[in-house]
Amino acid sequence: MIELRHLRYAVAVADAGHITRAAEQLGIQQPPLSQQIRALETMIGTPLFHRLPRGMALTAAGQTFMERARIILADVDLAVEATQRSARGEQGNLAIGFTSSAAFHPLVSSLVRSLKQSAPDVSLALEEASTGDLIEALRAERLDVAFVRSPVDASAGLMIEPILDEEMLVALPDQHPLAMGAVSRRRHGISSRRIPLLDLANETFILYRRPSGPGLYDSIIAACRAAGFSPRIGQEAPRLLSTLSLVAASLGISIIPESMARLEANGIVYFRIEKVAGLVAPLHLAYRDETPSGVVRRFIESVRQHR
Repeated sequence: MIELRHLRYAVAVADAGHITRAAEQLGIQQPPLSQQIRALETMIGTPLFHRLPRGMALTAAGQTFMERARIILADVDLAVEATQRSARGEQGNLAIGFTSSAAFHPLVSSLVRSLKQSAPDVSLALEEASTGDLIEALRAERLDVAFVRSPVDASAGLMIEPILDEEMLVALPDQHPLAMGAVSRRRHGISSRRIPLLDLANETFILYRRPSGPGLYDSIIAACRAAGFSPRIGQEAPRLLSTLSLVAASLGISIIPESMARLEANGIVYFRIEKVAGLVAPLHLAYRDETPSGVVRRFIESVRQHR
């Protein structure tokens, strides 16, 4: 059976034009190399080289064989290189999921941008969905990783790594009594004044619909009750962006992750909440509990470094 080493030996002899010089370049003795060349010619059924007094020259059949041998060896080298790049996470496919609130956090966009810059041959697919849908897509292997807010059962074949806890803000219509005068005293879209959560007891809340984001929804309800009141919920929006549109229309107030204030929507003023409320929006990275591909492993390590 012809093996890759036979091709490499034949190419080395053809390039050197001399069996002894080829043996030196290959790091083997001349007699074994001569035997391998003769064995190759026997397997093919025709001489590949003319044995000359001062070297070796290709026969017509040898020239034909050498053209194909070089292509085969080049393809093998390319296959090895591609495999190594894939193992290093420099090429391949990566499907990333995120909830609508996670999409606005600067860390998420920074990680995606960094991966694209450092590994331009990686093909990225991005998907926004609810936490439940993202977890289902992970288990069905439609996604490789997902940024989620809600607590997830990590025992069902998934790994859940905490990344950070993000402060939450109150979003008020700019004509709201609590917001009067705050527009001129805000930094990066956020007022410098903190509001006690109890001051919102009589407000109408617009929340991100619970099936889409049970973690944030439940945290807000629990914090309000701990502050001494049950929030009056006027509407539940399917997307966090929708909650802000409703706030801007003066239909109520909302509590959102701080990163969403980067939108600086017209007609809205953002306030920090007194820290005693303990309201935070956790961000987790979810992925399957299995040996990850090179590109998935590269992305997970990048998340850990920035955490």
